Amino acid sequence: MVRKSLNNPQYYKEIISRISMLSENSIGKWGKMNVCQMLKHCDLVLQVALGSVELPRINLLFETIGILTKAEMYVFNNGIPRNMPTFQKLIVNFDCDFDGSKTNLLKTLEEFRKACETHTLPDRHRLFGKMTEKDWPFLEYKHLDHHLKQFNV
Repeated sequence: MVRKSLNNPQYYKEIISRISMLSENSIGKWGKMNVCQMLKHCDLVLQVALGSVELPRINLLFETIGILTKAEMYVFNNGIPRNMPTFQKLIVNFDCDFDGSKTNLLKTLEEFRKACETHTLPDRHRLFGKMTEKDWPFLEYKHLDHHLKQFNV
């Protein structure tokens, strides 16, 4: 079973290529976000890993669910279910600039790749708990893959 990760250059390039295929007219198959909002959301999620966006503390029950979800994704190599709730700070429900959002996501993705290489990612996530160097690129790949599938790429 292949576990795709942004640490692998092949899968990193795949994600870049899929992002590049998006256009301002790409239509989502589910969810409330348009393509521009999705790009901005994915950028914010990557910024959590880079320490640019800090998520609020959550209660123990939700963190336990997050830790179990992370374990389930590893064991079954499954994706993120549709219409999952997210942190308020990561919700993008406002108008944004498509080209700017796409450019910013690609820039943040490159910063994330460099942080992986230099081993400077945090050792904890508010939802997923303890994080290893393998957890971040695996989970970020899963998140990006989820939203790119949402927009048919």
